[in-house]
This record gives sequence, C-alpha cells and structure tokens, in this order.
Amino acid sequence: MATNPMEVLILADDFSGACEVSLPWSDQGFATRISLDLAAGSSNKSRPVTVLDTNSRYLDPAKAYRRIQDLCRRPSQDALVFKKIDSLWRGNLNAELSALADSGYRLIIAGALPHLERTVDNGRPLVAGQPLASTDAWQVEAGQAPESITDLLGGLESATLARPSTDGSFQEHLAAALGSAPIAIVDCSTEADLHSIAESWLGLRAAHPELFARSILVGTGALNAALASALAARHGTAGQAAHQDPAASDAPARHLLGVVGSASGPSGQQLKLAQNHGIPCAETTGELPAPKPGEPVILRAARNGTEPSAVLHQLRNQAAAFLAAHPDSDLFLTGGETARAVLDDLGVTSLAPRQQLEPGVVICQAPDGRLVGTKPGSFGSPGILSKAFSTLRDLRAILPQEPESMSTISPDSRPFIAVTMGDGSGVGPEVTVGALLDANAYSISRPIVIGDCHRLSLGAKALGLKADIVEISDVAEAQFVPGRINVIDPHLLSADLEWGKISGEAGNAAYHYIRIACELAMRGEVQGICTAPLNKAALHEAGHIYPGHTELLAHFMGVDEVSMMLSTPKVKVIHVTTHVGLIDAIKKIEPGLVERTVRRGHEALVRAGNPTPKIGVCAINPHAGENGLFGYGEEEEKIIPALEKLQADGINAIGPLPADTAFFLAGRGDYDLIVAMYHDQGHGPVKVLGIEAGVNITVGLPVIRTSVDHGTAFDIAGTGVVEVGSMIEALQQSVNLATAPAE
Repeated sequence: MATNPMEVLILADDFSGACEVSLPWSDQGFATRISLDLAAGSSNKSRPVTVLDTNSRYLDPAKAYRRIQDLCRRPSQDALVFKKIDSLWRGNLNAELSALADSGYRLIIAGALPHLERTVDNGRPLVAGQPLASTDAWQVEAGQAPESITDLLGGLESATLARPSTDGSFQEHLAAALGSAPIAIVDCSTEADLHSIAESWLGLRAAHPELFARSILVGTGALNAALASALAARHGTAGQAAHQDPAASDAPARHLLGVVGSASGPSGQQLKLAQNHGIPCAETTGELPAPKPGEPVILRAARNGTEPSAVLHQLRNQAAAFLAAHPDSDLFLTGGETARAVLDDLGVTSLAPRQQLEPGVVICQAPDGRLVGTKPGSFGSPGILSKAFSTLRDLRAILPQEPESMSTISPDSRPFIAVTMGDGSGVGPEVTVGALLDANAYSISRPIVIGDCHRLSLGAKALGLKADIVEISDVAEAQFVPGRINVIDPHLLSADLEWGKISGEAGNAAYHYIRIACELAMRGEVQGICTAPLNKAALHEAGHIYPGHTELLAHFMGVDEVSMMLSTPKVKVIHVTTHVGLIDAIKKIEPGLVERTVRRGHEALVRAGNPTPKIGVCAINPHAGENGLFGYGEEEEKIIPALEKLQADGINAIGPLPADTAFFLAGRGDYDLIVAMYHDQGHGPVKVLGIEAGVNITVGLPVIRTSVDHGTAFDIAGTGVVEVGSMIEALQQSVNLATAPAE
C-alpha cells in the first residue's frame, strides 16, 4: 500500500459513520485505519489516513464541544482534515461545528448524499425534494430537525454558495466567501457537485495556504469519497490498493452475531426480511436457539418504548452475554451507538477496513482477526442482513486470522492514570466513581484508583450507580472495561467512618493514597495523576502538615518548585505564588520565579498540543502600577525583567497587564494562559468563568497532576447530590497533558 502524501484526519461522530468513510481511502490506495482511541495519533512512518470515531453524537453538547476542541490540537499544521456529518444532520452538529470554528478553522459545508436523495438547496437540507423538517426522519430524535443549515451554526457568520454545476466561477466564489466569513455553505445535489467542491478545495489549499490551510471540508460519506478520489488523482495513488486474491484457508467457521440497535424504519424492514429467511431474531440470548458456527443469530433492541439509554443498556448486556459464551464470534452491528458499545466492551480500539457491500455498509477486521460488519440504521437494502452474514462467512474462509498489515493498527496509547480517592469522609468516593463510570473514561484512559473499595461502593450506592469494584495489588492486574473500577486499597479506613466529619483517619488515608500514586508515577507505571479533594484540617489532624495537594506531591516526588494551574473551558491560569499571605506573596515574587512559572505554563500548553501559546502576565498593582502612581515599582522590578528574557527566547508572554483587563481578554479568547501573581488574583476570576468545569493542574512534576477545583463538600457528602462534572473534566485534562505510555 502506498505511503500517503500527507497526514489525513477524518472526524466521524459515530462508529458506523467512521467505517463508512474509511473504505474510499483504502480503495484509492491510502494506508487507512479506523481508530476508536481518542488518545491515539497517526504513524509518522506511514502517514496513514486516520478515521477517528469521536463517539460524540450522543454526548452532552458541552462535552462534545470540548472533545472536538481537544482533538483540534492534534493534527499538524499541514494536515488535511475532513469532518464527516450525518446526512440527516443529526447529532451534536451545533457544538462540534462551533468547536471547529472557535479553534480557528474555516468550514466548507456540503451535506448532500445523492444516492439517498439528501440534498441542500438555498442552504436548506432536503430529503427527496422535501424540507428535512417536514419528514419523519427525526421522529426518534429529542429535538427538531433544522429548517436551515444556519440553524446549526449558533449564530456564526456564514455565506451560502450556489451549486458548482450552475456556477462557472465556483472556485473563485468559494475563495471570496471564506475571505469574508468563517463558514461557507454550499448547495449541492449530485456527485458531480461534490467532486467539484473537493477539487476546488484542494486547489485552493495549494494556491492560498494562508486562507485554506486552516480550513476543513464538512460533509457526508459521498463528499468524503469525492475527496479521496480527488487527492488520489493529484498524488498518483489511485488504483494502488493492495487487493489480492488469497487462497482459501482451513480456518473453522465462527459464530455469527448480529446486533440491531437502530430504531429507524429501514432497520425494522431489514429485520423482518431476515426473519423470513430463517435467521433467528430475539431481544435476549435466552430466546435464541443454541447457535452453531456459521449460522447467524440476531439480537435486536427492545421494542417496548423504554428510554433509549435503557434499551441500549439491555441490548449491550445481552450482546456481552452471547460473546462471553462465544468469544470468537464475527459481528454485524446496526447503528453507530450500538456498534461502539459492543466494541468498547470487547476492548477493540482500532480496525482495518476490508470491503463495502453497499454504500455505508462496511466489513472491517480487528487486530485479533475478528470480522466486524456495520451500517448506519437508515442505510442498506431490504436484504442487507442476509447478504452481510453471507459475506462474513465467505471472508472468514479466505482472510487470514490476523489483518495482513498490522502497521496500520496502533498500539494502545491510552495513558495509565492514577486516580486518588481523596478524603473518604467527603465527596471524593462519589466523584471518583461518577467519573470512572462516565462513558468517556475508558475510551481515553486506563485509570487505577488508589482508595478504599468499601467506601467507593458506598459512593456508588449514594449516586444510584452500579459498579464492579475490584481490588488489585498492582497495575498489571487491572482490566479496563466499562463499569469496572480497579482499586489499589491499602485498607486504611474503618467500615463505619462517618460522612461529613473532619477525621484524622481519613486525612491519613488521603495522605497515603497520594504517596502510592506518586510511587507509581516515579516507577513509570502511570503517566498522570488525577486527585479527588482532600481536607487540610484532616490532613493536619493526622500529623501531615502540608498546605495542600500541590506541596504534598512536590514532597513525594522530590521537586523543589511546582506551579498550580487552573483550567476551565474559557480560561487557564497559572500562579506565581499560592498558599501564602498577600504581603508574603509580594515579597516572594521576583524575576526568576516569574520566569520559571511562565516557562512551566508554556511547556504544559505545548505538551497539550498548542505549539505557540499566547500568555498574558498580570501585574501586581492596580492598573499595572500606572507609571508609578500605584505601588513602589514592583512591575518594573519583579516582572518586566522576566518578560524580557522570555520574549528573547521566543515565548509569547505579554505584560504586565492590569488583572481585570487580562481576565476579560482571556475570557473572550485573546490569551491561552493568564499568569496570576497571587492566589486570589487567579482563583476569583476562574470561579466566575467556569467553576463547574474547573480543574486544578500541578505543573513542574515528573508527571501531570490534575484535580477538581472544589473541596470535600462535607455538607453533602454521601448524599449522592454532588456534581461529578469537574472530576470528569479533571480526568480528561490529565489525559490531554499526559505522555504516551511506553509500549
């Protein structure tokens, strides 16, 4: 297979969509892989086309926004990025397109899928010539179908362009549109329109990189196929796909399981026809006959009108039960959310595309040799299920057990994260359990909890959650499957520890949880630490006299100086001084400390994927001293010399800035990081701008440490009402800043 001419990243919001867009690239001769691992990067050696399932279609919109923003930092400056969208405009499009635009990308949106008569006219989505909003395509969706594509843009400025086939100067008009607005919406209805759009975009990227290098093509699988064809023609890779006719093998037939989770009309018709062809179909494994290798059976979603999440949970459990009994089964999965759930439970993080049966109906192969077929719910001919099972049988007879080129399959790059439970009398057990049972936790990381198994089970009970809490003695024993929580438990808490009380027992346990996490980090067994809150009074009652987590971590890791960084979706802040009085803080500030603090913040942002962060540095006095009117020249003595050295080294640090101005500018996006001179100068604005998603980060340690930006909340501990969002975000930030684990 040919080496790719450039890095290509395709973002799809669900698994079936990711599979759909992978085949055109593979068929055109590009090294292609499908990744379910949000932390994985593409191989520099082969520069593959990476199709990333962001698994964001059914996320909370704010989480989807943050996930896409985080992923926007990954591609290189010259990478070609395509955003695959649902042809019926479903999912978190408002959040995801806003995240792309807010990350500095210009968007060209062309959402036609001609073979299903899904088109765009005058900026409006149509199905078979009718407005999407007037059809029943969104009958199972929570919201209303958009009348216009601008409804999905959240007020972002856009321009609408006519169909390329009716515009003899389309490329020039596209260039002009993106020169005046960040988003261009292109009318389109035919394959020819889509090919013109793809060709024009590639041409403009080459001719006007200053405008189009940071642009993204947004569209359906049909636009993706047009782009693959156009890029192959430009770089001479067309037709280089390594299609071989392998000899038949003597591999035994495997069990065949279909899992149909889609509620769309076509899926129901396909199920009925499959049953007419004699394929057993039921809602539970107990209703299915004993399966034989090579003979398919189907599990379908319950049809009792239950909450969709409960339906998926039941179907997922039934599939897991079947696969526990028949672990080698080949699969055909209908509906992207269903497919992703089944594969997550199997621990599959990447696949190689193999064959397309019909538009959007794709067979892939996992690293362990398992065949996985998939399709979106609304795709496929009436007889597609029978056809898919027949194809799986035929491929099993000729394909090797392992995919022939494992070079396109990434090793597991999810970092190991030590998660400390914090003070057992506070909300630590609850937020720890809540964060690790979040759907995203195991797709981005391999978490190991340092805490108390009994206390965690009480936390789960308080939240009304079910968790498989398993004690392990070391990291090597851990198994990373959703619903399981791996715990290293030093057994330091009594079973009857009271909720909501300052306790030396709980303070001592929290101290040792941190110690164990630091030891794991120093041995290289974890790449990050994420901490639930501890209580300083409890820590002191136990005889451990430290101001807080930051100083405790520095002690255990033998580091003389670290910095506290607070991170929210709107602003990041790093502190020159923290837990000292205001008079002492001003005395402590000196050019060397300011310089080292800025460098630590700069390094953390570079590690997180921002190669050239813009850093605003606060002054000490009101109005930055106003030329000596306020203060005693502290800015000139303590801050400006540091800034001069930093700027000479190419670090974009600007200041001293009046603090009120600095945070206003950061809140609107002018700065990536603000440097605060003392504790409350930074903490106050952060808590106004984003306390619910606030994260405390310690930088300057051998590994990154993140934490919630709230305390032990003794008044609500054990009641199940705590907000776990900050701990979820802390785990996400730990992953973003962690180094990759050694293979």
